Amino acid sequence: MQEACRKDVECAFGVLQSRFAIIKGPSRFWKKEILHDIMSACIIMHNMIIEDERDLNADIENWMEAPVPEVEMVRDETTRFQEFLARYKEIKDKDAHFALRNALIEHLWERYGNSENFSLNM
Repeated sequence: MQEACRKDVECAFGVLQSRFAIIKGPSRFWKKEILHDIMSACIIMHNMIIEDERDLNADIENWMEAPVPEVEMVRDETTRFQEFLARYKEIKDKDAHFALRNALIEHLWERYGNSENFSLNM
């Protein structure tokens, strides 16, 4: 029972890692609250993508798995740290934060309005 749940969680985390680069990287530099916000945002965006891509008339029998994206790993620690700092600076950009937040709010409002049927499906 516990092992099955663990496999489900690992699978879900793998799906998020394959889609969002921020989850792939090291997390030791982040505060626990920030990690919670990042994971929540990624789950919400994942659910939005799934709903947007869903084709209710699609033939379920003939689906194909997406190819695994190739990720180039940088071995130089200085370069990795500089890239980390650049990503961290982008994440801390207040203008980008407010623009993305407002776009997310607008998307959810257009999609669901005042609907009480809104839920996270993963």
